[in-house]
Amino acid sequence: MIRPAGPAVTLRGVTVRFGRREALRELSLEISAGEFVALTGPNGSGKTTLLRTILGFLEPASGSVALWGAPARGLTPRQRARRVAWVPQQEVPRDNLPVRDYVLFGRYAHLAPFAGESATDRARARAALDAVGLADRGDSGVLELSGGERQRVLLARALAQESPLLLLDEPTAHLDIGHELDLLERVRRLVTERGGAVLAAMHDLNLAARYADRIVVLSRGRLVEDGPAERVLSEALLREVWGVAAELRRDPRSGHPYLVPRLPGDLPRPRATGSRGPVHVVGGGGAAAPVLRRLVDHGYRVTAGALHLLDSDAQAADDLGIVYAAEVPFAPLGDRVRQETRRLLAGARAVVVSPAVFGPSNVANLEELPGIAARIPLFLLGGVPGPDRDFTGGRARALVEQLGREGAIAVADPAALLAELDARLAAPAGAEARPAPRAAAAPDP
Repeated sequence: MIRPAGPAVTLRGVTVRFGRREALRELSLEISAGEFVALTGPNGSGKTTLLRTILGFLEPASGSVALWGAPARGLTPRQRARRVAWVPQQEVPRDNLPVRDYVLFGRYAHLAPFAGESATDRARARAALDAVGLADRGDSGVLELSGGERQRVLLARALAQESPLLLLDEPTAHLDIGHELDLLERVRRLVTERGGAVLAAMHDLNLAARYADRIVVLSRGRLVEDGPAERVLSEALLREVWGVAAELRRDPRSGHPYLVPRLPGDLPRPRATGSRGPVHVVGGGGAAAPVLRRLVDHGYRVTAGALHLLDSDAQAADDLGIVYAAEVPFAPLGDRVRQETRRLLAGARAVVVSPAVFGPSNVANLEELPGIAARIPLFLLGGVPGPDRDFTGGRARALVEQLGREGAIAVADPAALLAELDARLAAPAGAEARPAPRAAAAPDP
């Protein structure tokens, strides 16, 4: 392997034209040893053109390309192959060659003219197969492999080439999610262990955020963003570059940001427009759904949360047009979600705690309520949670008992709740009901 003498890739003002159309326009980019860089953008943005330009398949109309400090234009094919290896999006072999022989193709850049493979070359091929978890498939025909295995063979061939820069064009495009994660985990480890560099064209922004050190975004042949996922990924970027509405969240375990695109059905719907309230409901697990329906039917504006997406209470809130703070399924309530919940509580004229089940992921809803009863009516449905509803080691029970001491009002059922609300709340004279914007699901910081 060549000892890197400079940046893995240096592009300065590169423009590539196909006839009168500019596929890349004045693009400058630098990638260093030890970096995994994800190249992303919509179809037609110039990703494959950029990879092919680095490989020397396309000649820039202007600008320069250097590989490990050497001007790419002056490199012979053999010299270039010793600096950069290529994993295409898909390759269908014509012959059912043994996998070991197929991987040996990667050694050609190291062979003398008319020379055959040496013991060293065969050892490098075996090591490459071992690195991708296919050491036991060397004798198998390449056409006998699954799609995921064949993609790993392409990666093994590139590894056998021992080039310090690896280019991948949509390496996970035809793989199931298990093989996607497996392949990218292996590439990530190789960057760390070998100290080379990787530039991978990727459509999946969330996978890019999880595995790449940097994300480079192209749009219409121009570089529009370049930086770590924490800075690059944003709702505004997806809307501007891809024309897609999305919500930005953060994985509470890994801390990685990720985007959740909205389907048309997820876009804001007409909101419940009752003339009284709003009444904020704490729920989860379906316990709040009957209360939400009764309140809306009775003419109250309602907010709720925080609710986990896909929870039946969240689905009921969606169906009823209720504003709620939403969290990722099964995740603890993050700081941003709790801030949204506090905003909804601050605007409420009454709060209702439904007979929900409380666990570590949603007990934070109760933690936001102490002190509320001194300001507005707070109603408790279902009483103090027992062992069948408290899975927090007694934390939920203690919080509800505290609310009772602070003046929370126990009510037996939704009918009693409505009677209490009707007695305590009255619509302000001349007040007009107005829908509130939907509380978007917020990410963990």
